[in-house]
Amino acid sequence: MKYLLFIGLCLMGWVGAYAQHSFQAHITDGESGEALMGATVYFPQLKKGGTSDAQGKVEVLDIPSGEYQILVRYLGYESQKLKLRFPLADAAPMPIALVPEEGEELEEVVITSTRSSRSIDDIPTRVESISGEELAEKGNMKPGEIRMLLSESTGIQTQQTSATSYNSSIRIQGLDGKYTQILRDGLPLYAGFSGGLSLLQIVPLDLQQVEVIKGASSTLYGGGAIAGLVNLISKSPQEERELNFMINGTSALGLDVSGFYGKKWEKVGTTVFSSYHIGSPYDPADIGFTAIPKFRRFTVNPRLFFYPSERTTLTVGINQTVEDRTGGSLAYAQGKPDPTGYFERNQTQRLSSQLGLDFQRTENSKLSFKNSIGYYERTINLRDYTFSGAQVSSFSELNYRLDNENSEWIGGLNLWTDTFTQEQGSATPVDYTHITTGAFIQNTWSLTPKFSAESGLRGDYQNEYGFFLLPRLSLLWKIHPQLSLRAGGGLGYKTPTVFTEDAERIQFRNVRPIDPQQVEAERSVGSNVDVQFTQAIGEEVVLSLNTLFFYTKVDKPLLLMGADDLSYAFAQPDGYIDTRGIEVNGRIHYRDFTLFLGYTLADVHQHYNGQSSDFPLVAKHRLNNVLMYEVEDNIKIGLEAYYFSPQLLNDGSTGKAYWINGLMIEKLWERFSIFINFENFLDVRQTRFDTIYTGSREQPAFRDIYAPVDGFVVNGGLKIKL
Repeated sequence: MKYLLFIGLCLMGWVGAYAQHSFQAHITDGESGEALMGATVYFPQLKKGGTSDAQGKVEVLDIPSGEYQILVRYLGYESQKLKLRFPLADAAPMPIALVPEEGEELEEVVITSTRSSRSIDDIPTRVESISGEELAEKGNMKPGEIRMLLSESTGIQTQQTSATSYNSSIRIQGLDGKYTQILRDGLPLYAGFSGGLSLLQIVPLDLQQVEVIKGASSTLYGGGAIAGLVNLISKSPQEERELNFMINGTSALGLDVSGFYGKKWEKVGTTVFSSYHIGSPYDPADIGFTAIPKFRRFTVNPRLFFYPSERTTLTVGINQTVEDRTGGSLAYAQGKPDPTGYFERNQTQRLSSQLGLDFQRTENSKLSFKNSIGYYERTINLRDYTFSGAQVSSFSELNYRLDNENSEWIGGLNLWTDTFTQEQGSATPVDYTHITTGAFIQNTWSLTPKFSAESGLRGDYQNEYGFFLLPRLSLLWKIHPQLSLRAGGGLGYKTPTVFTEDAERIQFRNVRPIDPQQVEAERSVGSNVDVQFTQAIGEEVVLSLNTLFFYTKVDKPLLLMGADDLSYAFAQPDGYIDTRGIEVNGRIHYRDFTLFLGYTLADVHQHYNGQSSDFPLVAKHRLNNVLMYEVEDNIKIGLEAYYFSPQLLNDGSTGKAYWINGLMIEKLWERFSIFINFENFLDVRQTRFDTIYTGSREQPAFRDIYAPVDGFVVNGGLKIKL
């Protein structure tokens, strides 16, 4: 009997030692008391933990009896270490208040493109934001333009349309650049003729952030946002003065000088941005043609902000850019005699105004008005041909937003005018006047704490192409604090103009005007599904994985076709273009290291006369790999590797696959930093493995540009903060 009693006591002790318990906590900001979502609770001895949900609550299960150390962490806050013995005397959730780290302020990312006041995590529409340190690091690589800033994102490819003058357009998910809308503070300043050189003339130093929405976005922004939109958000003045300068030089004899000033006082504020850029003719392949043209560009953008009351803000601004860009024959670009050589000279002048008025009517309602007027003039000179014209456009919008406890409403009216007048060029001018009036309404509704929906409807009337009704729907399901699902889709349209990638390649020579009686607007339907997963692994590793599945179909796309009389005309064969694919973005953060991994599958086809073929100039497979080492306020080192799979060219041939590698280093002090960037240090150039033209130097026929032509270029400089 005593043996049975002894065995029973041992079993009770064993069961007590290995009984499973749980730990619950409620994690908040120690100053504001707000719940902290994404804080990690980790048991190092057990190698297990959990992450707080939107209410700041976290639970860790299956904890054996005993004493354990607990580490509580949240980015930007001081970590807390607890030592507790289980089972706990009180099973109620333990309140844990974290204190922000001294001198550490988390950047607040406010998304404006969706017109919602919600945080980026609570918006049903998928939005990608490039801001803060990431925007500054990308700006080090090409301080004079935003082309590289965009091309290094998954799903986005910049397409060079001129072999000698560097002209480029942006493609989202493999679709032509004409299907992407580029906005500045929500204003369409880079549409039509004025979009040809826009990527090369926008400087990133005065940008607060860049927002990208992929897929149909026409409900809020009208025609043209079929593949998606890029919204460039300018810096606004803050109470603390901001005065920044950047000087950058390149091994290709280029120079960029930029300055930004911003300050807010009690009733007024201002921002002033100015930049000057010089490019020297550069021919690394020694073939007699410029890979980088000669150019001079000056930009100035002053803005004034008035605050007549706490609820009212008035913004007035002007933007002017003047540029002279000459490419082609190296000798001609250098100013040497070259009576028969090919050249292409672009002279542009861009002037636009911005006006904005925001009135916070009540705590939950806001009335906004914005307007822009743009003037853009461009002259393209070839040795035997000149094309020039002027575009005058305007955009006005009045909208009203109402926020309730579980829903948001926004509705508005807008008017968009666009007039182009040809001055020189083909015998038949390609003039047009487009007037579009529109109305839209959008609702964002939180059905439950885990499920929300965003629905919208837009109606546009265009003077040449009639009426368009555009519905859109996006859903967000927070399956788990670490896992969320977004799904959405909508309709879009694009009104025809002659200013496309194909016409740009031939400098609009012999391009016939578009007859609205013969063609109709292109229409689209698109959808996407997005899965976001974030998980802390151990106490120092954070893994984030995002996967986007997309599909877009464009009916009756406009094609530029050659005719027997050597002219070109836009035709609209019965058929369609569709793109489908996957974007995968992974992020692994460990101590001072962050690894970004990206993959894009863009399967784009054109379907005509019952036959299907690949769409040209699309890398079906792309890899984006970036490894960053960053010690706060000390040093940044970034190593990049980008892969492009073979691309079908317009002449029926296939381009080569290639890798592009880069290395960026920046050393920081309190008031200034120095940086150096080794771009494409393996010197990958299309001229090393393929040709860029056929025929003679006097009369070249340029082929598609699908790989870099400038090769290995080193740039470096100085950034000053006063």
